[in-house]
Amino acid sequence: MTVVETDRIAMADESDESDKLTLDSLFESLEAMPVPEGYKVEIVGGTITMSPQRDTHWTIIRRIVRALEDRFGMDVAVLSDVRIDFPGHLNGFAPDVVKLADGAKKDASGRWNPSDARFIAEVLSRSTAVNDHGPKKTAYATASVPVYLIVDPYVRRCHVYTEPKDGEYTVDRTVKFGQEIDLTGTDIDLVLKTDGFPRD
Repeated sequence: MTVVETDRIAMADESDESDKLTLDSLFESLEAMPVPEGYKVEIVGGTITMSPQRDTHWTIIRRIVRALEDRFGMDVAVLSDVRIDFPGHLNGFAPDVVKLADGAKKDASGRWNPSDARFIAEVLSRSTAVNDHGPKKTAYATASVPVYLIVDPYVRRCHVYTEPKDGEYTVDRTVKFGQEIDLTGTDIDLVLKTDGFPRD
């Protein structure tokens, strides 16, 4: 997935205008823009990014969702590309896969609470790697998401982050495609097979 940065929002602390910017106002502006069909839009630290969805990307997402459905049943609360506002400055992410806690409910504004995310998976591209490994990882750890999985189809590796504490993940493992990702003992308590993950 290649990210095309469409806009850079200046966030000077001393600017009165920057104080008026909210994720809602930014997303409302995006809805009025001609975003190409098949593109995912996110706001990471005030930067608006658009990225095309690829078949490799979707195949990996589908396999992860299927594994979650096999483990938890068809009614499992799993989302894909749905906006969730995460901790930090103007972070409106649309993770590739999110498993929510049992009984999770939307808040008064109709959005999911990031503290209800029990598992997040992102399938990166060369352009999004800096976000997935940087500000997103920090935001997910700050929100205490128990398991964060980054799938890298370019080098055929997965990075598994667990045990968040004080805005950081304390456990980091790397698993090659073809090996199983043992997530037993975590909130999702499953073994995820990667042998069907395609390479980009």
